Amino acid sequence: TQNARMPAVHFDSFLAQFPPRGPMNIQSLRCDFATPTDPTGKTVVVLHGRGDSAAGFHWMPEFMKLPGVSYLFANAPDPWFEGFSWYDMPPNHGPGVVRSRACLDDLFAEIQAHGIRPQDIVLFGFSQGCLLTLEWGARTELPLAGCIGVSGYCYDADALAGELSDAARTRPWLITHGTQDDVVPYDRTAHQMQRLIDAGLPVDFRTYRKPHTISFDLRDIRAAFIQMLDLET
Repeated sequence: TQNARMPAVHFDSFLAQFPPRGPMNIQSLRCDFATPTDPTGKTVVVLHGRGDSAAGFHWMPEFMKLPGVSYLFANAPDPWFEGFSWYDMPPNHGPGVVRSRACLDDLFAEIQAHGIRPQDIVLFGFSQGCLLTLEWGARTELPLAGCIGVSGYCYDADALAGELSDAARTRPWLITHGTQDDVVPYDRTAHQMQRLIDAGLPVDFRTYRKPHTISFDLRDIRAAFIQMLDLET
C-alpha cells in the first residue's frame, strides 16, 4: 500500500469546512470534491498512490488552507485490496499507465466542460499519482498552472523526454523525493529527473531525508501551490 494519509482530519469535519457546492458530474473516474464557500475557480486535482483512494487526501484542504481553492480527488480505476490502483505492478505496468493517461485526458475534458480553466489547475500526485503527473502532465498541451509530484518516478523517462509538450516546458514543476524511500528508490528518480531537466522540462527537484510519504516537504508543497495558483494568503 502506498498512501499519504495524514493524522486526522475526520471526513465530517472536512465537509463542514469545505461543503460540497454543486459537485461536478464526472463520468470518467469516481471523484470526491471539496469546494470552499467562496470558490475562485482555482483547483487542485489530486492523484493518490497504489492501494489508497481519494479519501487518503481529504486532509489536504484543511491542512493547506489555500483561500478559495477547490479540490478534486480522483479514484484510480482498478480495485486494489481496500483501495485502488492506476496500473499493475511492474513489470506489467505499461498498459495500465497508458490506459490511465487516457483516463486523465477524459477527466480534464470533463473538468473544462464545467468551466474550470486549465490555467487555474494544479495537478498533484503521490507515488503512482506522481508517475501519472509526470507521464501525463509532461505530454499534455493544456496550459496547466503547474504540476507537483511526490515520491514517484517515470515509467519511461527516455520516451517521455522525447515527447515533452511545449506547454509542459513552460509551466512550473515541483518533484519531491526522500533519500530513505524504500518503495521507490531515490537514485532512480533523481537520475530520471535530471534526464527530463536536460530535455527541457523545468523540474524543481527537491530532496528530503524522509521515507515514502509526505512529511518534511509539506511546507514547500504549500508554497508551490500558492505560487502556481497565484494566490494571496
